[in-house]
Formats: sequence, structure tokens, C-alpha cells
Amino acid sequence: MGWITVLIIVVVFLFLLGIRIIRPTHRGLIERLGKYNRFAGPGFHWIIPIIEKMYQVNVTEQMVDAEPQEIITNDNLNARVDAQVYFKVKIDEESVKNSQYNVNDYQWQIVNLARTTLRNIIGTLTLKSANSERGKINSELHKTLKEETSSWGIEIVRTELKEIDPPKDVQETMNKVVKAENEKIAAIDYATARETEADGEKRAKIKEAEGIKQSRILQAEGEAEAIRSVNEAANKYFIGNAQLLRKLQTVETALQNNAKIIIPTGSELVNVVGEMAGVLPLEKKAKGS
Repeated sequence: MGWITVLIIVVVFLFLLGIRIIRPTHRGLIERLGKYNRFAGPGFHWIIPIIEKMYQVNVTEQMVDAEPQEIITNDNLNARVDAQVYFKVKIDEESVKNSQYNVNDYQWQIVNLARTTLRNIIGTLTLKSANSERGKINSELHKTLKEETSSWGIEIVRTELKEIDPPKDVQETMNKVVKAENEKIAAIDYATARETEADGEKRAKIKEAEGIKQSRILQAEGEAEAIRSVNEAANKYFIGNAQLLRKLQTVETALQNNAKIIIPTGSELVNVVGEMAGVLPLEKKAKGS
């Protein structure tokens, strides 16, 4: 009975020793005596102890930092550049195998490849263009990494350029330039506002002058109309009176010289002279009275 118990204990021990549990975030490659044997997905798996070995591969999205480095730009300035690369191992069996058998330590390889690619890209750009074309740099970096790692069984999800820092003295000069540009824009905006305000005041004064002008024109037209009405009245009513006044002047001159003037009965001159003397003209008596 003793050896049976020992055998059972050994079997149970070997069974427990060969148990492997794979989480959903990983995939497994099982090798037998150093040779690939089978693929293992998430869940429970059992391998033959000592003879078989399982390697688990993380298939979730991961990030590596390309680490800051000094890069000489096309205008001979040293820029401090850093970037991050996001990637993940594809979940199919062939891709998981490639990530282990086609490349040695793919994370370290991605970092070095990213650093080399950044030097090649930024080395052709000036510092100003490198700062203004971050999207283009990210796009080229992503494209190059994707092409170079196509046989590694991984997917380059995206790349992010963290920083492109110029030397301290250059940064200070750039800050002064930006400040001067901002002040220039502010001055132009202020001048434009003042010009707009002055233009508005000018238009208001023109409108006011036009109103005064129109008012005076209307006033002059009214005065002219009044004068025209007076002239029409004078021409209509004053001509006869002027003739009568002339006759009176003639009578006055004659009387001054004691001359006798015969005034026809019923003429307007008799009435005028009578009014001047305070005597009312006599009415003609009817015949037979």
C-alpha cells in the first residue's frame, strides 16, 4: 500500500505542477523540448512538467518612451526631443509567435527604432518647422514604425511627440519674438478700432451737416415762397394805389402854387382828398328830389 500512496502523491504533484491559467489579457505559446508545440488562449491549460514550457505574451496596448535625446536640426540647433509609442501584440496565433520568434525583446527594439527615426525626420527640418509640424512628424514616425515592425506580429497604435525643446538662449529669443508679434497684433487691432471709431464720427458729422443743409434749404425755400406771395399781392393790389398816389402828389404840387385843379366828379381822387381833409364825399342827389 505504501508504494501506491507514493505513486498517487507523485501523480497529484505532477498534475498540480503542470497547471497553467491564462488571463484574457494574455496568450500562451507552449513549447515541448524547446520546440513550438501549440497555442494557448485564455483559461485553464495543463503542460507536461519539465518536458513542456509555456510562455505568456501580453496582448493589451502598451506604451514605451523613446527617452529624451539631443537632435541637431537642419538649421544647426540642438533640440531636445522625446516621444512615446503605443503598440500591442495582435491576438492571433501567428502574430503572437512572430512577437517571440522574429524579434528579440520587441519593446527595446521599438524604442531604438523610434529614436533613430526621429533623428532622421527632425534632422531634415528647421527648429521652427519642427515645432509647427508636429502632426507631420507623428505621422511619419508612425508610418516608419509600422513598416519596420510588420513582421514582428505587433500593431503600432499611435505615436506621440512629447517635446521639442530648443536650447535655453534660443527659447528666450523665440519668446521675445512671440511677445513682439503679439504686441504688434494688439497695436494693429487698436489702430483699426480707432480708425473705425473715427470713421463713424466722420459719418455722423456728415449726416449732421447734411441735416443742417437740408433744414436751411427748406427754410430758404419757405422764405422765398413768402416773398413770392408778397410780390404777387403787391403786383395785384398796389399798382392802382401807386397811380392814385402819383395823382395826389401832382395835386399837392399844384396847391402849393395856388393853382386850380378841376377834379372830375366821381373820381377816386375826390374820395382821397376828402379823406385827407376829413370830409366825406357827397352822394349824388337823385333827379327830381
